[in-house]
Amino acid sequence: MHSPVLSDMLRSRDWILADGATGTNLFNMGLAAGEAPELWNDSSPERIRRLYRDAVDAGSDLFLTNSFGSNAARLKLHDAQSRARELSRMAAELGREIADAAGRRVVVAGSMGPTGEIMAPMGELTHSEAVEIFHEQAEGLKAGGADVLWVETISAPEELKAAAEAAAKVEMPWCCTMSFDTAGRTMMGVTPADMARLVDRLPYGPHAFGANCGVGASDLLRTILGIATHDPSRPLIAKGNAGIPKYVDGKIHYDGTPDLMAEYAVLARDCGASIIGGCCGTMPEHISRMRAALENRPSAGSPELERIAEILGPFSSPGDGMDTPARERSTRRRRRR
Repeated sequence: MHSPVLSDMLRSRDWILADGATGTNLFNMGLAAGEAPELWNDSSPERIRRLYRDAVDAGSDLFLTNSFGSNAARLKLHDAQSRARELSRMAAELGREIADAAGRRVVVAGSMGPTGEIMAPMGELTHSEAVEIFHEQAEGLKAGGADVLWVETISAPEELKAAAEAAAKVEMPWCCTMSFDTAGRTMMGVTPADMARLVDRLPYGPHAFGANCGVGASDLLRTILGIATHDPSRPLIAKGNAGIPKYVDGKIHYDGTPDLMAEYAVLARDCGASIIGGCCGTMPEHISRMRAALENRPSAGSPELERIAEILGPFSSPGDGMDTPARERSTRRRRRR
């Protein structure tokens, strides 16, 4: 088992501030559309150091490595499938370098995104093949010095199970998030309740779990409230996008301001999240404002859905993928507290 730094933080603090976007920040540094960002771990290491350093300087206690797509299935698109372990190791090594120089405790979280394949029985990727793909990536992240594996943006339960098995094989702590981007469900139909039950049944469970990416910050917090109604024994993760993507001058721009993300961070904490960060569109200036808000604003208790929508904007769909009406669950949760 690697460093217990995340476990220690979770025991001693009410919240941990994670980082923001990887892709958005790298595009701003010159990454071209269709280019594999993981190749920059080798060809442009100083830009990856800057990515990590900017997150730390903005106040992040935890940052994700530039290894989201450094698995053999995704790298095959760039004829680099044989470099999965190597590029994962490089991503973690650069992260370790920045974290160790931070002057405070910072968690290096080894990002592991989905394979991009559809798993059996609906697709052709078998469980054993998926485990091996994740295992190879996890080995590289472990060799590079990652503190924890961070399985993110997952849609299928079968893929989450394979990643969990890979984490067990390398004997590393891990965290996981799914993306609930289809009327409150993942693309493969998983609800927040489904995820909570799945995580509870895993033989090698994560240290923390929750949601990332999706549609917008409002929807993500509705998902967190849905998960929280199941009284999970593990800490919850909220890593929402900085607003909604829009095309501006031929480029994708997220409309979430630093002030909006500060409001999101406080609401995420009040919804029950212990690890709070941003996803697509979240820049260092957002993270800095989120940190200040979390440090200076006291909890106002679990928010009603109406308040979330009032502050962060309307939900993208009337339902959140759960069987019980959202308003009823929100009321029930407030009564329990």
